[in-house]
Parts: sequence; C-alpha cells; structure tokens
Amino acid sequence: MKRILCMALLTGFPFVTSYSATTKKAPQLPTQTIDVQASHLTTRVEWVKFPRPNYSNADLKGQNRSAVVRVFVNEQGQVEQASIQDSTGFKALDQQLLTAVKAAKVKPHMENNTALPIIGYQVFNLKLTDQDQAYCDYSFQSKQWQAQQGEQKTVFQYVSQPKLNIDTDLLNGHDRQVAFKIKANGQGMIEKVKITKGSGVYAMDQQIISALKGTLIQSKRKASTLWLYKPSSFKDEIHFKMDDCI
Repeated sequence: MKRILCMALLTGFPFVTSYSATTKKAPQLPTQTIDVQASHLTTRVEWVKFPRPNYSNADLKGQNRSAVVRVFVNEQGQVEQASIQDSTGFKALDQQLLTAVKAAKVKPHMENNTALPIIGYQVFNLKLTDQDQAYCDYSFQSKQWQAQQGEQKTVFQYVSQPKLNIDTDLLNGHDRQVAFKIKANGQGMIEKVKITKGSGVYAMDQQIISALKGTLIQSKRKASTLWLYKPSSFKDEIHFKMDDCI
C-alpha cells in the first residue's frame, strides 16, 4: 500500500524542468591607454627671456609690492598659462605681471633627452624707484670680454658678445658681481655654466646663464699639453655698477 501511495504521489505532480539561460558575453574591446607625461614641478623657472612688467610708482600706490605667479610652460618653452598665486593686492598690477610673463620665454625642461612641460613659480618684488634715478641696460661686459676687446692676451675668446640686457631695477640699488665657470664642447659651444659667486639676485644670475649657453668660444692648446687635449673649462666674471648709470 505504501509503495502504491508513493507512486501516486510521484505521478500526480508534473515534473519541473530546471535550466539556466546561457549568457552571451559581449566582445571585449582592447584596452586603450594614452601615455601622457606629467608636467615637471619646479619652484623656479629658467628664463631665456625674462618677464619685464611695465609699471610705475603710481601703480605701486606708495609702497613696495610683491607677488608670486604660477606658470605653465609647454615643451617648446612657451608660456601657455599664467595665474596669480599671491597677489600684489591690485588687480591692474597683477594683470601687468601676467602680461609680462606670457610674453616671456622659458628654456625647455629636459629629462633623458626629452623635453617636458613644466609648472613653476616666479616671484616678483616691485619696488618704488627714485624718479630722477638714471636708467640703463647693462650688456655683457665681463672681465674676459673687456680684455679681449682691449686686445690683451687671454686664455680663451668669445666668438661674439653674449646677448645680455639687465636693467637698473634688477640691481635693487646695489653694485652686483657674478663669477662663473663655463664648459664648452668639442665645437667650442658653451654647454654648461656654473655660478661660483652669485649676485644675490636669482633672476640676474639666470639671465647670465641663459646668455652664455650656446655661445661659441675659441681656445688654444697649452704648450705643455699640446699633444693631449684642448682646454674646455674656463672662468670669468662680470660686474654691474650703479655708477655706470650716473
């Protein structure tokens, strides 16, 4: 009797067929990656053409002003973006700084022989000046260059005068002196410049470095080492005197 009941129960209910739907996977597209090199962050920018804001004592409103400008430079050394990090307190004066920065030129930043964009910061110290103070641009009149022009005997010679224009304002009311070492390649082109005694004004030192790099020099082999090598490292210095503008 139990067997018959069990069979009846089994045959009394329809069988339920269970199945799982087969999910078709969508074709996977290949992952696309873009190799973008991050901008190099530097606190100071190495200018080829330094920003020269055009401002007057009236723009300073009776006192010295300072500001910090944030600069984005592309691989070619062109300033693409400039913004005020720390303001002078006057929008019109800030705008003059931005205009000057955008018109300037930066030395391309190189890493592993590859030019990279950079983000840097430039500090500006704007000071009241004596309206009667003489104004002049200082050219490259180094000790070596002056000796060369005077046809004195020198250990090396500049093929042409390095292009340098430093205005009176950059001296900040004091005489300045910069001593440096230069190193040239086999073709006589200056590749490295090391400041051994700075002027105390970073922007001035950088302008001198920029003026020297790429300049051609000539030197002679020393008699004592004639068969060995031709010297490529030399020293020079340049003085900037306030009296030169009086």
